[in-house]
Amino acid sequence: MKKYIIRISFLFLFTAILLAGCTDRFEEINTDPNRAKDAPATNVLAYVLRYWTATMHDPWNDMNEPSTYAGYLAKIQYIDEARYTYRPGVVENKWYYTYITLNNVNEIIVKAEAEENTNLLAVARIMRAYIFQTATDTWRDIPYTNALKIREGSLLPSYDTQDKIYPALLTELKAAADAIADGATGSIGEGDILFGGDAKKWQKFANSLRLRLAMRISAVDQALASSTVSEILTNPTRYPIMASNADNAFFWWPGASPYEEPWYADYKGRDDHAVSDVLVNILTELGDPRINVYAIPATSDGKYRGYIIGAATQPNLTTVSRIGARFRLDPAGFSPYMRYAEVMFHIAEAAQKGFSTGSFTAESAYNEGVKASLLENEIEQTDITAYLADKGKFNGTLDQIYLQEWIAMFKQGMEGWSLYRRTGIPKTHYVAPGTTYTGHNSPPFRYPYPQNELTLNGGNAKPFADEVVDDFWGKKMWWDTRTGVN
Repeated sequence: MKKYIIRISFLFLFTAILLAGCTDRFEEINTDPNRAKDAPATNVLAYVLRYWTATMHDPWNDMNEPSTYAGYLAKIQYIDEARYTYRPGVVENKWYYTYITLNNVNEIIVKAEAEENTNLLAVARIMRAYIFQTATDTWRDIPYTNALKIREGSLLPSYDTQDKIYPALLTELKAAADAIADGATGSIGEGDILFGGDAKKWQKFANSLRLRLAMRISAVDQALASSTVSEILTNPTRYPIMASNADNAFFWWPGASPYEEPWYADYKGRDDHAVSDVLVNILTELGDPRINVYAIPATSDGKYRGYIIGAATQPNLTTVSRIGARFRLDPAGFSPYMRYAEVMFHIAEAAQKGFSTGSFTAESAYNEGVKASLLENEIEQTDITAYLADKGKFNGTLDQIYLQEWIAMFKQGMEGWSLYRRTGIPKTHYVAPGTTYTGHNSPPFRYPYPQNELTLNGGNAKPFADEVVDDFWGKKMWWDTRTGVN
């Protein structure tokens, strides 16, 4: 399969220099006769799905940082990432992985348009919006409008602010959802290794993502959030959403090297992570049966014990709980994009805020979200019933909805981190005690920009980078309305 590798942003200048030195025989000279010159669009889709999942869910881009910033995991060896002492190469790679994948998605779009394959076109637009959402939630203001215009000669793209990006992503997702609803045609093909070529599931994923984005901006653009929620939930025939765990957007790994689930692949050679004290303490206080799935008892005494996130020192490794087998020890495990439970909590929040949510009430959506998460983790029905009648019982507060959403999104580090940045839940989260950064009372707001971007696209990047303090703070996400945090 051809790998459409187009380095953007921090490699734009290099590309320009190469182009200036081209000859009329450039294509002939630079074509390997032993390699395919092209690939079907569905093959490129398979590459995108595998590459994005592998790079964004590996330990460097998930476990070490987003999942510790979210409050789920703690580093027990090489603790510096959890203390915010980041590796510049990791940030460079994260930026690179994001934009190389987006350019590959654009190749799918070009091919799908040429073939008039409107189903595949819709799928590509959904993936493009999903990846851009992850990117803006990582860095906030990023190249968006002009980011993918190498074909048009745009080598040093301007930046868009997050308040412009989010509405544009909602528009993109709606257009894709509408296309499928209006009878899009063409085969998505065997390259759809996320949903097996099922356009209906892509349609549900698109509308569910619209709910995610709408509720994320609900405190800063209530009108857009409310209208989006109402459009989807009052017209379920046209805008179906995930309806059960069978609709979960999970990337399931084959299980044979080199295609093993990333957390498992890391486990084979390293022992750097424990479950955090934040998560273990919350689950213990609630009597939550998911603790048996999320964590493994400490070998020293058989008790569930989380560790400090970003501690100053390494623990006695026998005294802390490692990550549960379902999430860590299965080579054919899953990497989650989005869960049905998450969707239900978005609806519960919307209803609690007074948005039009169709047949759902805050309580019914909350109960369904908790139940979905418990079922996903194979908790017995008798335990589900008991939990919802006891400490899991709905109390009518947004804080409880947010806390249960945070618990349910274990292994979705980026989304858990975003939820914390937006809501301050869980309230027991804290700044890494071992960090050398001082004067901050909240875990990081964002990632630093990569140095190569500042060097090669500095004219566009510098004004935004200058607003950052101590690499990770200085400017909250647009949708982060918390007060008194720095």
